[in-house]
Amino acid sequence: MLDITRRTLFKACLAGAASSPLTFIGAAQAAPQMPCAPVKPHWGRGTEGQRKADLGNGTFLNPILAGDHPDPTVLKDGDDYYMTFSSFNSYPGIIIWHSQDLVNWTPTGPALQKNIGTVWALDLCKHGDRYYIYIPAAPDGKPWGTYVIWADDISGPWSDPINLNIDGCIDPGHAVGEDGKRYLFVNGIRKIRLRDDGLATDGEIEHAYSPWRYPDDWIVENFAPEGPKLLRRGEWFYLVTAVGGTAGPVTGHMVIAARSRSIHGPWEHCPHNPLVRTQSDAEPWWSRGHATLIEGPSINGKSSGWWMIYHAYENGFRTLGRQTILEPIEWTDDGWFRAMGGDLSQPLPKPNPASSGAHGIALSDDFARNKIGTQWCFHQPGAQEMARIKYAKKMLELAAKGTSPADSSPLTCGVGDRAYQVEVNFTLVGDAEAGLLLFYNHKAFVGMGFTADAIKSFQYAEEQSWARIPHKTRNLRMRITNDQQVITYEYSPDEGRTWTRHPTRMEVSGLNHNVFGGFLSLKVGVYCSGSGKVQLRDFRYSAIA
Repeated sequence: MLDITRRTLFKACLAGAASSPLTFIGAAQAAPQMPCAPVKPHWGRGTEGQRKADLGNGTFLNPILAGDHPDPTVLKDGDDYYMTFSSFNSYPGIIIWHSQDLVNWTPTGPALQKNIGTVWALDLCKHGDRYYIYIPAAPDGKPWGTYVIWADDISGPWSDPINLNIDGCIDPGHAVGEDGKRYLFVNGIRKIRLRDDGLATDGEIEHAYSPWRYPDDWIVENFAPEGPKLLRRGEWFYLVTAVGGTAGPVTGHMVIAARSRSIHGPWEHCPHNPLVRTQSDAEPWWSRGHATLIEGPSINGKSSGWWMIYHAYENGFRTLGRQTILEPIEWTDDGWFRAMGGDLSQPLPKPNPASSGAHGIALSDDFARNKIGTQWCFHQPGAQEMARIKYAKKMLELAAKGTSPADSSPLTCGVGDRAYQVEVNFTLVGDAEAGLLLFYNHKAFVGMGFTADAIKSFQYAEEQSWARIPHKTRNLRMRITNDQQVITYEYSPDEGRTWTRHPTRMEVSGLNHNVFGGFLSLKVGVYCSGSGKVQLRDFRYSAIA
């Protein structure tokens, strides 16, 4: 494997040796990826010190979107790229992100307002002049179904969900066949024809492809063929699929491909399978899979090459969820393709080395405007959850629900840094309890809360009543520091002028999917329970380098 350093890449980019970043990487990178020696990564830093992929020198360091952005689906629409992800139990959901260089991304807003249950891997596509999102979702107590929403403008408004009545399927992937008809491929790998308007089915589910199988002695979670994404290029349809299980052993999840001259098959396995797979827990990215192929931006009228976008867990930081990875691919003379990213602990040339732009959003919030859906989401909300929120001048008022964080449906905010600090002012109104959490789900959270009479601490998803601290106040500022998954709590009665450290610290690396299920991440959360409400002011976020 080539020894490609940051300096080599930088010099190559500056020289403008070629429009395609593959020129800098070299064909030798196509060799199977070997375990990497641990290195200390150095990301770019954006607003509030948040890490970003763009290093400012023509290169980038994965992830392109840090934090919980799983099952990416990406659409190239002229010079623009749009991407969205599984949103699970967060509502409003399905936040759409925009980019023009595949490295720097900003959110445009949520597409899904109506709660249809847990949302898994979806597909964003455009047919004619209309945008569609095909959504697998499981309402409480009901089987998985497939829904579609549509819009004439990517920024919305989006329609209400339409049930396609495809039961028991997940991971839809949209394609248009050589016959001009529209199809959805789903886990299995199966397909079903759609009506021409894409808003109803026009046939029955049928078998489409028997995926390539890895050797029996490989350490994987399960076979689980899922996430079919289709691309038509030249005379071929390419079917990119995930197998091996999404979590579990770090070596399980992988990317495979097949091709056919017809949407109806027969499909032939790619001779390079698996195209992407973690081979050792020494690598920086674990459980790599669920990929989409996308052509890069044009540079002076020429293609910048092709890329693969997929998700992976960060080595040692499963609490951040599955993050989004960008890796170059190379089309080979026989009409197949190979992944060319090599050692992903090192920077790679950007699709457009000269590009720059905004990335992410500031998470600090003075509550002067509504950021529900773009930053804040309710976890597992009820039908009338949004009625709990009221905005006033630089203040968000959250009505109480439930008796504790375990049944309160907290407001949550996703984060992407390994180390960070958050703080916010609370004012209790009525007989309310409120607090600041790191929240995975109702069975896994830690944090602090308070009533008018005491400060509470939460570990193992329950209050530790023995650690309750008498403290008479209705106004308290709380701070949580997450430093490499070691948690410190502090509280201040005077809006942050003086702080008292809580006597308990926590280590939270176990609050992840492999322990608690759900495919979620550990998010910042604010809850209010009991009766009455809490007034929130001056939420601040800062990354710790």
